[in-house]
Amino acid sequence: MTMLNPAGLITAGFVAGKGRITMTRQVPSVEHDFGYFRAAIPILENYLLSKDLYWALADSAPRGEPAYPQFTIGNLLLAHARLNARLLSFEQQFDLERLDNKLWAIAAKWRQAWEMKVGRDFSARLRLWRDFLEEYRAQPDNHVDRYPYEVGRRVQLELLANQMEEIPAAEKDLLAGLDKILGAVFVPGGFVWDADLINGFPNPPFWYLYGRVANAKD
Repeated sequence: MTMLNPAGLITAGFVAGKGRITMTRQVPSVEHDFGYFRAAIPILENYLLSKDLYWALADSAPRGEPAYPQFTIGNLLLAHARLNARLLSFEQQFDLERLDNKLWAIAAKWRQAWEMKVGRDFSARLRLWRDFLEEYRAQPDNHVDRYPYEVGRRVQLELLANQMEEIPAAEKDLLAGLDKILGAVFVPGGFVWDADLINGFPNPPFWYLYGRVANAKD
């Protein structure tokens, strides 16, 4: 069974009897990210003015691909960052610039609402990232294969933080602590996502995309 997790990364079903997840591909396609971006822009203003953090997108994902993740600023920023990282055709680049202009115009118009949703999403992603690291520390070999897509949450935290005037002290300290925990078990290596995304996620600040977490053999 194929699914799309909240980080917007495509994964596959559980391996029988072990509760482990294996990947079918590491990130959504260009068409998937464009579709998500296009579906998000018309509802962005109403979303910002709503009380809910998660919204469902009415549009369908490209045929043969998993459903879109729920709409949040974090998922939007991640799709946006992946699109900006890729080598696009002239038509795709024009479309991306048009969507970019609409995105930042709405964000500027409703800046306070934007920042409030960004802050709430940051808090939610931080908890999910903490939960993964706790599960990994408890049973490393049962969760090591999850890292390439779970790390998408850490990327979202970076992207969301860039939209925040100030991160609350407690959350800033928690993130620093989680980075320290990750650093202690991190094995530097190759870029964990598709190679054509590497220029959009340099090291630093995205050091956690350049390697993996340790397993029992390390």
